[in-house]
Amino acid sequence: MKIQESAENYLETILILSHRAGTVRSVDIANELDFSKPSVSIAMRNLRENGYIQVDAGGLITLLPKGLEIAERIYERHTFLTEWLISLGVSPAVAAEDACRIEHVISAESFAAIKAGTKKDR
Repeated sequence: MKIQESAENYLETILILSHRAGTVRSVDIANELDFSKPSVSIAMRNLRENGYIQVDAGGLITLLPKGLEIAERIYERHTFLTEWLISLGVSPAVAAEDACRIEHVISAESFAAIKAGTKKDR
């Protein structure tokens, strides 16, 4: 399942905000990402129309199963890669920034190999 990097970022942000606050609205996403509300509204419409999220009458956003699957995969990659880069001596800020870029392009095979390799090192 391949979707655009921007959609992956939105789904990951919805997951993070839902863990942090319990509920998520478009305005929360706009504030978190420092994006305009109209841009976020368009993205939410696209995610909703493609079956990744549900938006209720009150504007609350919920990840649907295929959106949750993508969000969890991207978030796992982000957190793992950030921690791994930090353990290699990269500063936390640079590690988080680089992990955000890497998480979208790394193959499942390479990510699994990196994870397996780090477990061997312990």
